[in-house]
Amino acid sequence: MDENRKITIRRITRNKKTGLPEEEIVQVSPAGRWATYLFLIPVFIIMAVIGIFFFTAFLALFAVVAIGLAFRLWWLRRKLHKTMEAEAGEYSVIEDAEIVEESPRKPDGKGDDINAK
Repeated sequence: MDENRKITIRRITRNKKTGLPEEEIVQVSPAGRWATYLFLIPVFIIMAVIGIFFFTAFLALFAVVAIGLAFRLWWLRRKLHKTMEAEAGEYSVIEDAEIVEESPRKPDGKGDDINAK
């Protein structure tokens, strides 16, 4: 049973003199494995806390932007409704209209009035 839990690392290197590959087997002791676990557990906890911190900061920033956007849309909608209410006064339909042509004014402020003679 202990054979299945054993960690074996094989390192293959080339011999500098012959250029042929050489295989070296490195055995990892149980004490080394436990030391690795004891090192990785605090690292994992620290990384999880940092991840939660950044996720919370991102979520708060997203909430602020969403609230700001919702407020802006509410403000524009309110403004539009006020404008529509102001323009919704009484009106009448003009069926027949006459176009009146105006003559341009002179620099002295007097217009070219044909009937003024």
